Amino acid sequence: MASRPDILFLVLDTQRADRLSCYGYDQPTSPHLDTLAAEATRFTQAISAAQWTVPSHASMFTGLYPSEHTMVQSYSVLPPDLPTLAERLEASGYYTAGFCNNPLVGVINNGLRRGFTSFLNYSGLLTAKPNQAGSHPGLVSRYRQWFKRQVAGVLNRVQDAFARSDALLALSFTPLMVPLWQTALSFKGNGPKSLDDTANLLIHRSGTQADQPVFAFVNLMGTHMPYHPPRRYIEQFAPLVLADRKAQTFLQRFNGDVYGWLAPLTGALDDHQKQTLDGMYDAEVAYQDALLGQFFQRLKDSGRLDNTLVIICADHGEHLGEKQFMGHSLSIYNELVRVPLIIRDPQNRLAQGTTVDGVVSTRRLFHTVLAAAGIANEKELTLDLLHSQENSHNRDYVFAEAIPPQNVVNLMQKRQPELVREMSCDRVRRAVWMGQHKLIETEGSEAELYDVLEDPTEALDLSAILPENVEALQDCLQAFADRSDRSLAQATPTRATDYDDPEVRRRLEELGYLED
Repeated sequence: MASRPDILFLVLDTQRADRLSCYGYDQPTSPHLDTLAAEATRFTQAISAAQWTVPSHASMFTGLYPSEHTMVQSYSVLPPDLPTLAERLEASGYYTAGFCNNPLVGVINNGLRRGFTSFLNYSGLLTAKPNQAGSHPGLVSRYRQWFKRQVAGVLNRVQDAFARSDALLALSFTPLMVPLWQTALSFKGNGPKSLDDTANLLIHRSGTQADQPVFAFVNLMGTHMPYHPPRRYIEQFAPLVLADRKAQTFLQRFNGDVYGWLAPLTGALDDHQKQTLDGMYDAEVAYQDALLGQFFQRLKDSGRLDNTLVIICADHGEHLGEKQFMGHSLSIYNELVRVPLIIRDPQNRLAQGTTVDGVVSTRRLFHTVLAAAGIANEKELTLDLLHSQENSHNRDYVFAEAIPPQNVVNLMQKRQPELVREMSCDRVRRAVWMGQHKLIETEGSEAELYDVLEDPTEALDLSAILPENVEALQDCLQAFADRSDRSLAQATPTRATDYDDPEVRRRLEELGYLED
């Protein structure tokens, strides 16, 4: 057995905790994750540091809150003086590999790929291919790479016209055009291929990899909109869609309405619409769980699982009409920031099947991985989620920040300025957790207080009932907000060098991250 474990960091993009059966959901959406959780440590109150992909990943990769690392917009760049998790591991002798299906992490040159020896992107026409350390491309491989660059240049010029023309860009989001690019391109990447490539790396070492522990980061996009799961999962979880023409029409319209994935609703979904979206989301969860079951069985059969620290989490969740929100751009309610977190530790620092009920931040996964690799400093060790669980009942504060993506706000200001005002879509939201209480503050609005253990759906605002709790948490949150505002004000605005590249812009537009 290697002296240091392999580390698998698996991010289930857009996965809600409350839609996994191991988290109490009444539908059997995750039998394979349930099995793994029974052999692992499951955190019931894991909180993402942010409500969407870029700041959330940056927090997990740096151990900092969004206002500290300043990665709060689609075009943000990670400050060069902040070492990433992969950089720390690579410097200590790990072979670091990324297998990513989200272009916000895998395509843009925003610093999130720093420290990876190999980083493979599975989204779009020109996806990456596995590259082995120490290998040298032959003549055919070099020609293929040259040819792909030439094709990309042509595509970029075509897409540049769409990116720079308001009329053409608007055309690309019409009901006619959206299904075309969703079908023609690997819109949500290639989950099966990325998992297969990850398993091959962990199981079949070659060259220098054979003598190195491996850090493998994987991002899966299976539960991200739009919803197109295999038919057998629709039959099980969303039979209404197969039997009801009205449901089919609604789903078709929803899958093609990129703007509708971002903007709040002007009114609540009716029961029929809610049932349709819930069922299709569950079907995607179940399909992805089946893929994970096959993946983990391969690792188990090979014997590699016994020497691998497995971290399964989400970067954020998803609104499906709750509180009139859709998607994951704006709110800081539990549907977005309470995420699954399962850690299987081969060193058995916690007993198998352990449940941790204390509130923890996913930013501490940075410290947890460093501790497992044996390279955490004294301060970082205190934030290791496994090592520090003997103090799991301490009363530490946990924070989250929902800084709205400016490109989403710009788009909404053009189309529905009144909705921006009514739903405070352009306002920063912050929350603090202490014990069982969570306080939310939205700029210019009254604070909201919830008992997240007794009321996980945040249906009852307790702010008028427990004013003393509000006051205590407000003082704490205000101090955090003051530090956050200072950090953001002092940050030097930097745009990712390739953020305005037409090919990158097209991928972001497909996911709904539209730049004005």
